[in-house]
Amino acid sequence: MIAIIDYGAGNLTSVVKAIKHIGQDCAVTADATQIAGADKLIIPGVGNFKATGALARGALARELQCALTEKRPLLGICLGLQWMFEGSEEAHGLPGLGAFPGVCSRFSDRVKSPHVGWNRIDVGPGSALLRGIPSAAYVYFTHSYRAPLCDHAVASCTYEAPFAAAVERGHLFGVQFHPEKSGDVGLEILENFCAL
Repeated sequence: MIAIIDYGAGNLTSVVKAIKHIGQDCAVTADATQIAGADKLIIPGVGNFKATGALARGALARELQCALTEKRPLLGICLGLQWMFEGSEEAHGLPGLGAFPGVCSRFSDRVKSPHVGWNRIDVGPGSALLRGIPSAAYVYFTHSYRAPLCDHAVASCTYEAPFAAAVERGHLFGVQFHPEKSGDVGLEILENFCAL
């Protein structure tokens, strides 16, 4: 079973629909017992980085830490990916997980923000999450802040400047785009995650 973590950010329903569409069991939950029994975790999200503060409090934080220690596969989507970095300019002083180096930054006034719509990703070699996804595949984005490029980036996208579109390290995975809104390419990425 896949636990889709409900921490007060949006976009849970479309993630559930996509996971069920590919034939996987899932539950939307903030309950520590359900999270403890899950094989995999998804941290989705649309909204302000401040919402991620809930991931660092109480039983939810303790169970997430157990999952990380046990090395259960975890996928962060959009805001969930940004939480996996050290923090974000959107909420100064609120730390992220710190699994990936760097701070997420806002697009400048030189481009339309948020970055909404279909854009290409440049896929690097050797990614388990993006296995079978061709470079220059189109995926759907909607975000005002972007994850920095780092050594763990397995895909990048360029909007104003290159940024990390997907990251991967061990059992930790994150995507800045929305696979649940990215058609067949997105469903294939979710299938890859479920097959880990």
